[in-house]
Amino acid sequence: MLKAVSKLVVALNSNVKKTEIAAGIAWGVLLGLVPAGNFFWVVLFLVSFFFNVHHGIKLGFFALVKVIAPAFAMAIDSLGWTILHIEQLKPLFTSMYNMPFVPFTKFNNTLVAGGLAAGVILWLPVFFGMLPLITLYRNTVGPKIRKSAVVQKIAKFPLFKLVDKVITGSGK
Repeated sequence: MLKAVSKLVVALNSNVKKTEIAAGIAWGVLLGLVPAGNFFWVVLFLVSFFFNVHHGIKLGFFALVKVIAPAFAMAIDSLGWTILHIEQLKPLFTSMYNMPFVPFTKFNNTLVAGGLAAGVILWLPVFFGMLPLITLYRNTVGPKIRKSAVVQKIAKFPLFKLVDKVITGSGK
């Protein structure tokens, strides 16, 4: 757990492009809203590796969204039910259900349909919303945290120096 958090902090403070970090967060939200364990989620997960995103942050935000997603399950389920009951889309859903392999995606599950719709709808706002926050962190918050008295005192401990070497890779 410490290593995962440290990788997040290293990514935020390193020369990783802020667009890669923001895209990783957006992919994490999308993957976190779609119920895992079906073929559709696996395909989305694999497709995400074809894009230039920070995969560690993607996995971190995926885990975070998975933890808080049950709080939004009723809204996601309602959204999925609404989408699956659009009269104009019923012939499309029927033909998709009769195709080979498509039913394994569980596209006709209200949580899958709602999670996918919510994730796709939120992708761009999350991406563009994170860009200024990453800049704000890098320019303002990060330096203040590093200069704080608490961090300065913690940095003097030998254990912290060892952890810092492991995180930054300078102990090789």
